[in-house]
Formats: sequence, C-alpha cells, structure tokens
Amino acid sequence: MYWIPLAMLGALLLWFVASYNRLVSLRNIFNNAWHQIDVQLKRRYDLIPNLVEAVRGYITHERETLEKVIAARGAAVNASGPAAQAKAENVLTESLKSLFAVVESYPDLKANQNVMALQEELTSTENKISFARQFYNDSVMAYNTAIQSIPANMIASLFNFAPAEYFQTDEASRAVPKVDLR
Repeated sequence: MYWIPLAMLGALLLWFVASYNRLVSLRNIFNNAWHQIDVQLKRRYDLIPNLVEAVRGYITHERETLEKVIAARGAAVNASGPAAQAKAENVLTESLKSLFAVVESYPDLKANQNVMALQEELTSTENKISFARQFYNDSVMAYNTAIQSIPANMIASLFNFAPAEYFQTDEASRAVPKVDLR
C-alpha cells in the first residue's frame, strides 16, 4: 500500500525536474539567440568604419552625414538590453540610409569597388540581423509562454524565471515608405 504514495511522489518529482530543465533550456535558447544578434551587430559595427573611411574622401562637404553615422554607431555599440538596443539600431539604420542616399548622388563613389563591396556586405549583414532578431523573438515567445503556463508557472515563480523582453522596432521604422514614381 505504501507503494502508491511513493510512486505518486516519484512521478511528481520527475515532473518537477523535467519542468525545471525545460525552463532552463528555453532560457538558454533565448539567451543564445540574443548572443547571435550580438555577433551580427558586431559584424555590422566593424563594417561601418570601413565604409565611412571609403566614403570620406569623396564627400567632404557631407561631413554631417558621416558624423551622424559615427555617432549612431557609437550609441548602438554602447546600448544594452533589447529595448535600448532596438532603439539605437533604428537610429543607426536611418543614418546608414542617409549615407547610402548620399553615395547614390556621387557617380565616382557609386562605382568604387570598395564602397560597393562594403555596401553589399552591410546588406548581407542586415539580412542576417533580421533572421537573428526573428529567431530571438520566437525563442522569447516560447520561453515566456512556458513560464506563464500552468503548472510550470509555479516552478518559474519559485526559481525566479522572469519574462524576457522582445526585440521590437519603433513606430517610425514600421511605417511604410512612400514611393513617388513621377
């Protein structure tokens, strides 16, 4: 007769361990996903000074654009946490768009192989960042769902599994660009 309560206690212990391990695993997955974003952002940050230097000699009177890119890069490098990082990245993206618009107005610069290669590399990196952000947000959703679902939420609260923050863009970057083909 004492086997039944012992078996129930054993099953409860197994469930507890399995639930805890699942939460740890999900937390590690979203932390890893954040580090993957960080790797791609570092790659982006390393490319920007090279692009600025390649462009600097051609656009001497567009100094303000270069300074905005450099300042935005510095702010993005020093940002911490998904919300601050997303905000800094949006500013950096906008400043890079301005720089690319300036590059388009200089035929010699536009034809420069080094500038073209750097632009292509930045575009490729932007795509990798987008995929990394998507994976991160998917991982955060799975983790947050797990820590908020019954009965795992009891284990989550017992061991301080806090909800993770999504990597979100701001309203300005969500706006649909206006195209005028006149």
